[in-house]
Amino acid sequence: MSADDSKYIEIQGVAQTFKTQKGLFPALRDIHLTVAKGEFVALIGHSGCGKSTLLNLIAGLTTPTSGVLLCADREIDGPGPERAVVFQNHSLLPWLTCFENVYLAVERVFGATEKRAQLKARTDAALALVGLSHAASKRPGEISGGMKQRVGIARALSMEPKVLLMDEPFGALDALTRARLQDELLEIVATTQATVVMVTHDVDEAVLLADRIVMMTNGPAATIGEVLRVDLPRPRHRVALADDPRYQQCRKAVIDFLYTRQGHVEKAA
Repeated sequence: MSADDSKYIEIQGVAQTFKTQKGLFPALRDIHLTVAKGEFVALIGHSGCGKSTLLNLIAGLTTPTSGVLLCADREIDGPGPERAVVFQNHSLLPWLTCFENVYLAVERVFGATEKRAQLKARTDAALALVGLSHAASKRPGEISGGMKQRVGIARALSMEPKVLLMDEPFGALDALTRARLQDELLEIVATTQATVVMVTHDVDEAVLLADRIVMMTNGPAATIGEVLRVDLPRPRHRVALADDPRYQQCRKAVIDFLYTRQGHVEKAA
């Protein structure tokens, strides 16, 4: 890994303050973080700690009040096809089929340089990667919530992004569907070697998926409280990990941070 690859995403002294009807609201302060190429980083913390705000900054959907964000040594000053976002709400267009929803993204990124047959092949490949080739002609209203999220992931992957940004993508799903998609995501990331930054509030999800877990302090003016390296070999299998003392140790460290050292939010609720 080159020096540049070890700092593929750089967040330098970032702060974010929003103007509200009640005045200025400091969401984030003094954020310093680097993410290596091919690394999977999970952002975790209580509600209101600025996890999604930080993800939106990396996506280029918002601009920081101060500080700078870089991706591959270029300043992030807006959205770009090298950074694809998967939201908790799948955001599919209901009148289009699964194939058409993905094809839209493919055409936007590659339409100027590739022929229709190539665009179709890219779309088919993305749907195959998430196991949805059989549902290509179905519309969102005809498939399950888990399948909709897989279409959303396929759409993001179809752009061949260098960075995959995920904002609680499995948060609205039932436990079994969530577990299945987590396992699929592990396989997809191993295949694509994408750099992933994922917002989650689920401790087990963070430990299962991530190379490092970035733990946020409570808002307002949230910042990074601690970064935990998850020293578990890949490929990872949830059943085998359940009895692994290293898994339990990581899990305990995150729970201790969230519910002991940052626990007053829960008590106040």
